[in-house]
Formats: sequence, C-alpha cells, structure tokens
Amino acid sequence: MDKITDFFNYTFHIGSDISFSIKSLLIILLVFFFTKYFLRFSRRLILKRMDEDVQFKFKSIFAFFNYFVYLIVILITFDTIGVNVTAIFAASAALLVGVGLALQTFIEDIISGIFIIADKAVHVGDIIAIEGQVGRVENITLRTTRAVTIDNKVLIIPNHKFLTSILYNWTENGTLTREHVEVGVSYASDVDQVQEILISLAKMHKQVLKNPVPTVLLQDFGDSALCFRLYFSINNSFIANQVKSDIRFKIFQAFKEHNIQIPFPQRTVWLNQTENL
Repeated sequence: MDKITDFFNYTFHIGSDISFSIKSLLIILLVFFFTKYFLRFSRRLILKRMDEDVQFKFKSIFAFFNYFVYLIVILITFDTIGVNVTAIFAASAALLVGVGLALQTFIEDIISGIFIIADKAVHVGDIIAIEGQVGRVENITLRTTRAVTIDNKVLIIPNHKFLTSILYNWTENGTLTREHVEVGVSYASDVDQVQEILISLAKMHKQVLKNPVPTVLLQDFGDSALCFRLYFSINNSFIANQVKSDIRFKIFQAFKEHNIQIPFPQRTVWLNQTENL
C-alpha cells in the first residue's frame, strides 16, 4: 500500500519552481473528463430549445466557449493541486506576449463573429455592401464571412470589418428593393410622353414588380436637359445592375423611335478679339 501511495505521490520537477505529481496528473485528467461531459450535456440541453438555424450558429459560439472553459479549468486545477501557475506564466512571459500580439486580430475576428451570430446582424443569403464590395453571404464562421460577388468571385471578409466599417444590408428589411434610373431629355420634349414611355418600359421588364407600380419624377431643370428619374421595385437586388442596364437600352431605343433627344452638355465660347496696337 505504501508503494502505491509513494507511486502516486512521486513528484516531477521542471526547473526550481514548477513541480507536479502523478496524483496531480490523474486529478487533471478526471477534471477534464467531467468538464467535457458537463459541456456536452449543457450543449444538448440548450440546443433542444433552439430552432435548427439557430442551432447551427450556436455550435460555433459553443466551440469557442469550450476552449475558454478548458483554459479556466486547467488554471484553477493547477493552482488547487499546488502547481505554481505564476511561475509558469513568468517562465513563458515573452512567448505569451508574442503569441498575444500575433493573435490579436484573430481574437478580434472571433469576438466579432460571436457578436454577428448572436445579434443576427447578418444572415446567410443577405446581400451586403461593405467597403465598396457587394456580395451575397454564403457562410458565416467565427473568424470570417464568405460572400459571392455579382461577378461570381468569392469575397472573404474578416469579421472585425463588420464592427469597424459601415455595413449596408440590402435585404435586412426583405428582398424587395427600390431602384431608379436617371435620364435627361431636351427642353423641347413632351414631358407627358416621356413619363408614359418610361413607365411602360419599366412595366414591360419581367424582373420589375407590378406592385408597387413604377413612378417617374421630374427631378430637376438641368443646364442642358430636363432630368427625369424612373423608380421601380425588384425582388432580387443582386441583379439590380442588369435590370437597370436593360431598361437604359430600352429607353435609348424608345426615345430614338419617338424622336426624343437625350442632349449632351453644350457651352458657348465667346472670343474677345482686340486689334494689335
């Protein structure tokens, strides 16, 4: 019995300040075993009350939370069994500082990812614009968000960008968006005819919604033209540029058929000529 006790009490020394016994190692293993099953039981208990979509997001947060709990548990366990935790930190201070600086942005991305998932600021399928880039969100992880741009290129966004930059979520209020196309016509044009043509062209496009109905505003009296703005609604803002381009082509053809001029800026230059004295 004494031999068994001596075996479990056998102490390993690392340097002059750090020491631990076989009994300490067994205690650490037992603590990790119970912590593992406690976290697994807690996750199952919490996930039962969540929807499937929320469960997927919560798993990412819980994975990060697991690492945090394990770190706290191991520090408390070391301190309880008599391992000098302060000495361990002192011995690895330089390494920890270097690792901390290297992982600063990484941790910032993870914390931002938790906020994004928790407050549901961005969802998979949303169309977002950030720092001049527009894309449809395909996947959200703790560190990055993956989106596909209009020209089918993959956009990898570090999550901290959502907290440090202005984010435009085009579909936060639903997929329906209000778009517009501007055009200028000659002052000699029939404004009622222009309005009728613009509205009819918008209604003819298959992507433009019938309700709300397209509208036309006489936006301004420009230097060289009457400025009109055609408003219409679509149900897929990801193809807004294509719809606008289609309508501009139709406007150009229709105006040409009805002899409605789209003027360009003109300037009159007066030359003051004086006789050489």
